[in-house]
Amino acid sequence: MRPLLVRLHRWFGLGTAAFLFLAGFTGAVIAWDHELDALLNPAFFHSATPGAPLPALELAKRLEAEEPHAEVTYMPLAVEPGQTWIARVSPRLDPKTGAPYALDFNQVALDPVTGAEQGRRMWGAPSLRPLNLVPFLYQLHYTLFLPTKMGIDFSVWTMGVVGMVWLLDGFVAIVLAFPNLKSWRKSLAFRVKRGGYTLAFDLHRSGGVWLWGLLIVVAVTSISMNLGAQIVRPVVSVFSTLAPDPFRTAAPGPALMPAEADAARDRVAGLAAQAGRREGIVAPPGGLFAIPSAGTYAVGYFAAGNDHGDAGLGNPWLIFNGRTGDVLARQIPGRGSAGDIFIQAQFPLHSGRIAGLPGRIAVSFTGLFVALLSATGVVIWLKKARARRAGKIASKAKAAKLAAAAATATATARTTRERALH
Repeated sequence: MRPLLVRLHRWFGLGTAAFLFLAGFTGAVIAWDHELDALLNPAFFHSATPGAPLPALELAKRLEAEEPHAEVTYMPLAVEPGQTWIARVSPRLDPKTGAPYALDFNQVALDPVTGAEQGRRMWGAPSLRPLNLVPFLYQLHYTLFLPTKMGIDFSVWTMGVVGMVWLLDGFVAIVLAFPNLKSWRKSLAFRVKRGGYTLAFDLHRSGGVWLWGLLIVVAVTSISMNLGAQIVRPVVSVFSTLAPDPFRTAAPGPALMPAEADAARDRVAGLAAQAGRREGIVAPPGGLFAIPSAGTYAVGYFAAGNDHGDAGLGNPWLIFNGRTGDVLARQIPGRGSAGDIFIQAQFPLHSGRIAGLPGRIAVSFTGLFVALLSATGVVIWLKKARARRAGKIASKAKAAKLAAAAATATATARTTRERALH
């Protein structure tokens, strides 16, 4: 049984090593995406104009007036003092062609007091410029920039399958790490003084044992991040009743026409605070996300600057009908069945934000260690592969030597017989 597990671990590890190295390294970085992005791009994130900020809806209308081909699809409803108002935009449809206008940006930062633009960028574009670096790493982590072809999102399926293989390999690895009860101490030790290959082996084996629980959590949540609808929700629903996914099921009617969009946005923003109180939500409306193709708006409830959800199960969201202002669906952390709460916990666990700052530190460290595991795994494989090749060469040489000796002995015997006969 053990030889089979060794082979499985070898091929699972080699098959996922490159993906996990990239995912681990980028995951360690994006655990601090807001902080690093702001550090690299102070002009994009910080505003020094004194005074009271303009209402968010007014800022959105000014931006759309300046960029008539762009539509604000996400905006913060409040900003922290000294911070810019950063909105996401999408291209409007050209009425002549029915195709989206070409835009070279999808995120804009405005001074919240004056409405003046402080910067724009294409969030997620493959670029190493400081303005694009952190979003690029974020996008690389989740998609690897793989395409969607024939209706198949290869980024989602690739990373989801890698997560499943990684999860299975995690259980194989923990079995291999403890070959017997007598040697359990070796499976937890690091022979630092030996260095070289020995230390690389211990980092791979013993390090994996020490962090095994965290690695399994990250593997499970990575499957959820990619294949939640396809695999995780169906599996969880076998054990617990799940409420419908509000972001996938709330699609009540036709798309909002441009003439309706402004009024719908104003309507939902005006109703959001009262609707939140009715649902027992304590936090204020913090962000407005437009889904014009479905005629709906989603409102997130959080204090200014806490759009990621800094602790717990994340922020509450309500989905509104843009035409009527009715609440169509809700996602409120901590409410629902055990399965609902499990689903709600996936992103907070994956990002570490479920445990606040300590959780993010743990996830960042785990990401770096995943990259290290991938690298040391390849090093171990190369070392053993060279040893196997050397062994085969030695065996072939020995066999050839034995064959030559046998041939010599046979020839000698034949010669001896011939002489005896003559």
